[in-house]
Amino acid sequence: MEGSKGVSALCENPNDVFLDVSKLLLTYADNILRNPDEDKYRSIRIGNPTFSTKLLPVPGAVECLFEMGFEEAETHLVFPQSASVDQLRRIRETIAAERDQRLGAGQTPICPQSSAHSSAPPLPPNSPAPALAPPTAPPTPQPCALPIPPLSSRPPIPPSPQENSVGFFRTLQSNFQHVLVYETPALQRKALEHIPLPRLSTAAQRRLQQAQEADPECGLSEQDMLLLELLAWFKGEFFSWVDCLPCAHCGGRTQSAGPLPPSADDLRWDANRVENHRCPACQNSTRFPRYNNPEKLLETRRGRCGEWANCFTLCCRAVGLDARYIWDSTDHVWTEVYSESQRRWLHCDPCENTCDKPLLYEVGWGKKLSYILAFSREQVVDVTWRYSCKHEEVLTRRTQVQEAWLRETISSLNSARQQSLPAERKKELLERLLVELVEFISPKKPKAGELGGRVSGSLAWRAARGETRPVAKPEEFVFVPTETEKSELRFHLQYSASGDRYVRVSGTPAEMAGWESGAWCREAVFRKEELDWKMVYIARTEGSSSGKISWRFDCSPVGLKMGTVKVRTTSQTFHSGSVCWRMRSGQDTIEFPGDGEMHSAPSFSGRTELEVEAELAGGEGACSWQHAQLFRQSLEEPKEPSLEILIELEEA
Repeated sequence: MEGSKGVSALCENPNDVFLDVSKLLLTYADNILRNPDEDKYRSIRIGNPTFSTKLLPVPGAVECLFEMGFEEAETHLVFPQSASVDQLRRIRETIAAERDQRLGAGQTPICPQSSAHSSAPPLPPNSPAPALAPPTAPPTPQPCALPIPPLSSRPPIPPSPQENSVGFFRTLQSNFQHVLVYETPALQRKALEHIPLPRLSTAAQRRLQQAQEADPECGLSEQDMLLLELLAWFKGEFFSWVDCLPCAHCGGRTQSAGPLPPSADDLRWDANRVENHRCPACQNSTRFPRYNNPEKLLETRRGRCGEWANCFTLCCRAVGLDARYIWDSTDHVWTEVYSESQRRWLHCDPCENTCDKPLLYEVGWGKKLSYILAFSREQVVDVTWRYSCKHEEVLTRRTQVQEAWLRETISSLNSARQQSLPAERKKELLERLLVELVEFISPKKPKAGELGGRVSGSLAWRAARGETRPVAKPEEFVFVPTETEKSELRFHLQYSASGDRYVRVSGTPAEMAGWESGAWCREAVFRKEELDWKMVYIARTEGSSSGKISWRFDCSPVGLKMGTVKVRTTSQTFHSGSVCWRMRSGQDTIEFPGDGEMHSAPSFSGRTELEVEAELAGGEGACSWQHAQLFRQSLEEPKEPSLEILIELEEA
């Protein structure tokens, strides 16, 4: 079938493999075609031994099911009622025709390349993998083996040089050994001393309750919400990003001036690299050891992505989350956490305070991915395919080691580590892996939150790494009165920059986390935390000449109109920076100062819509973006709400 990549890939398997798998695929299709009203034929359990051992590892097999119309649903593939039976029949007939031709031709492959790769390439000579005890059973299929597009679309991959294999093996061993540190009970207890777990658990319960009120069929758990609260706390309160440290002598800004030799104490805490941050004003050198020991990071609470992911993974394990450390060969690291309620691994980047946005790096940051590996206390998994929607392109860059070598090496490492695990745990890990394999080859499309560039680090640092892609236009939020606000005829909204939360005060207070969550329009603005100075504010992005943010209220959907309208905001300017505050309703606009006082708009009485807008501009020099600030507050001393909108409502 022209255009069917799944069938093309299936044809490239050895003839006996094609015949076995095609028979299974035809059975799945015929069951649905003959019994269209039977739900049991529309569902395939991923953990089913026939599916997991005979079909899942074969290139093209699952792709054919997706092309037929099957969709992924946690532990099953499902053929939904809305799927096209005609499409299923077309794929089925294409596979059947190829099978009939092969059987009629004495089992001679019809596809020209079907036997081109009937065996995997051998391990490179003298590679380190054989030093490990070989498994007594055939190796478990690993994610790195999938997806494999047709050979005709892939350039030939040269054998791996010995030094590449050795270096890659050391990376695997080092990370696999390092994650065992997170399992130390004393270290987990030390981490818990820093984590405000009761407060985070209470917030998680509240967040879950709100989610269930919004969607009665919500299948998430308190554990999922705790992860979100832990991410927000870690970035907002606990850890700080370092470009260059403030001068230890005068407190001024420093500049990177190359490396310094590590001291004995640095090496004690696994800081083999030490950066020299020199102050141009007083010429003092401030040392920045790059600690790799999570116990030390609980004390320093600062660094770049390596330190962030290292310490955050420990915190996840300390609160009981099943977490693993993710290493990206293109110079980034983060964490994954297993969601019991969703039965899948969730991408978590503490530097960005993002969860479940795996395409962020490839689509949003523009990274050219090649190898991404997950390390837990029990398993190594090649998870590259979770983070890419351009699999064939990624495969062309995976030339550092041979795929067969990587697959066998990971299998050997896992066999050695899992040797003493209970049989039940081994089964659980295998079932998780099978679900992951299906996820990896499922078609992916980027979500709105995965389209933006990086936010952590200075503009220069992000630009040097090619991670400054512009943020896509976000979804616009409109505040509409709830049933409680409607019954009380009152809308009262507060936002605090230090806590980065909106609170709808009327009735039982309801919270929304994150300044973006309640904004109508946001152009070239972001929330800046100066953790060295313990201050926070909203400013325009670096390099932009102006920025804008607004909030929108509409009471027409619930049959109300506005009575009195009052708005209170705060802003601060430096040098020639400027902030212009406006209230709009219909064609009328009122400008007012952000002086912390309540300002009324009597002419808006009887209207149904309100928009409050701030425009930031001006400033001088390289830091001009900092010279116009909204909601500047201390992180250590909670203050009055930074933004307050109070609207008395009336029946329309």
